[in-house]
Amino acid sequence: MNPLLHRAALLLVCAPYLQGGLVKAFDFAGAVGEMAHFGLQPAAVFAVLVIVLELGASAMVLADRGRRPAALALAAFTLVATFMANRFWTMDGMERFHATNAFFEHVAIIGGLLFVAFLPLRRPAP
Repeated sequence: MNPLLHRAALLLVCAPYLQGGLVKAFDFAGAVGEMAHFGLQPAAVFAVLVIVLELGASAMVLADRGRRPAALALAAFTLVATFMANRFWTMDGMERFHATNAFFEHVAIIGGLLFVAFLPLRRPAP
């Protein structure tokens, strides 16, 4: 694989976590509110854990250091978060429509992370 394409693909797979982790880090009160909204207590501790996971695991994937466990951690996190945040089966109308789309978009991200974890991607030459 072309080294530039390799790096771009990894960056694209990690983009939601880089964006999410940075937004949470720069709006920590909002991150705490989000954790509380989903019933996670103590909310501040969960907010810190999510920020560290999103940014740390993304950095590991991008640096190709511990890529497999980092990608699997992001996949597991996404699976749990998707079932918590996109409970489309409990909704009706447009809310259900949007939540269903978001649910399956996150399933696709999980698939991409599984590819990152299990495909034998070699680190490109500098």
